[in-house]
Amino acid sequence: MVKAIVGSCWGDEGKGKATDMLAERADVVVRFQGGANAGHTIINHYGKFALHLLPSGVFHGHITNVIGNGVALDIAKLKKEYEGVVERGVPAPKLLVSQRAQILMPYHILFDCYEEERLGARQFGSTKSGIAPFYSDKYAKTGIQVCELFNEGTLRERLRNICEIKNLMLEHIYHKPPLDADALADGLLGFRDWLAPFAGDADAFLRQSVKEGREILLEGQLGSLRDPDLGIYPMTTSSSTLAGYGAVGAGGIPPWAIQEIVAVVKAYSSAVGAGAFTSEIFGEEAEQLRRHGGDAGEYGATTGRPRRVGWFDCVAARYGCAVQGATQVALSALDCLSYLDEIQVCVGYEIDGEVTREFPVAPLLGKAKPILKSFPGFGMDIRGIREYAALPQAAKDYVDFLETELEVPITMVSNGPERAETLRRSTAVAVNRRP
Repeated sequence: MVKAIVGSCWGDEGKGKATDMLAERADVVVRFQGGANAGHTIINHYGKFALHLLPSGVFHGHITNVIGNGVALDIAKLKKEYEGVVERGVPAPKLLVSQRAQILMPYHILFDCYEEERLGARQFGSTKSGIAPFYSDKYAKTGIQVCELFNEGTLRERLRNICEIKNLMLEHIYHKPPLDADALADGLLGFRDWLAPFAGDADAFLRQSVKEGREILLEGQLGSLRDPDLGIYPMTTSSSTLAGYGAVGAGGIPPWAIQEIVAVVKAYSSAVGAGAFTSEIFGEEAEQLRRHGGDAGEYGATTGRPRRVGWFDCVAARYGCAVQGATQVALSALDCLSYLDEIQVCVGYEIDGEVTREFPVAPLLGKAKPILKSFPGFGMDIRGIREYAALPQAAKDYVDFLETELEVPITMVSNGPERAETLRRSTAVAVNRRP
């Protein structure tokens, strides 16, 4: 069976723990999109880890961890991350890197930084990890695949052609120093021997794994609203964040094989980066929620930037689950709301005097005002409770309401950052779907 785990909204939903739990029962875990621009925080008996490129199955010796062809592969960061995990006592993970994966080059990071600098106040809030320039080159057919590392003559020739174009941009648009094609080639070839044991035919491996009925987990990065097609464009990432793309970005997996899609939804809203955020809160109210937000507070696993925070947004989360095709929801960070006497939820948007429950396109989203509904606080710190039935009624009522609004069963509720702090919820009662 193939299962996907993905984010429902802006990313930052707390996918790391849920992914780690699902990975434990998998045979294969696949990263199928994105790069080192976002991270999954995982806490287990080895310690606390922020993974950026490695799939979350690396802590389990029986799992083959695949970096698919859809990933923006920064080899230097992958090597550092792999060695860092092993240095902390984790047995050397089984890793397979698709020979069709494309390499994120040093100049992609430079161009990312230069473009944000050029845009100034109009910038996108990029993590400056080179993601947008990487995917631009991929679809312009000027990218470098992993397999090209093993043909030095072709690699050098391609880099010379690429640098001709890049250097014109550097000179006339950004007014920055030119690139040296041979130095870039030498830098890449310096990683070739390290990468060689991991590089292979991931497509064939995954096709065979599907045939054999192995448990495969597709691990997504960011969330629905950062998708370049169905998200808050242009304030999105540059690769598809949707489960459906797993059949492309993983390679070797037919669309019909993806039978379960777990959308991770946070019990409140948070986001890193620019773009419309209708339920956002500010000032001391936001700072309190940020401070209570999980084990390390609301700060990006990759950037360390303070996240924007707000009330749960039913409109955005329902839309996010729908475009993911979610079959179930894992609700994260419920315990983080324990300090509140009153909890607000955004149940609709007012746009130009009209009320809607449908998530709008970006120009209209920028004008949306939240319609809020109040719920009583839980009356206690719920962290430490180990059975869903033992939660206070106010907390269960809150979860029930969110499930009705999402129109997808909530099967897991996270009650803290540790793996054991996850409450299983019965799905025997059908979701009260709206007509």
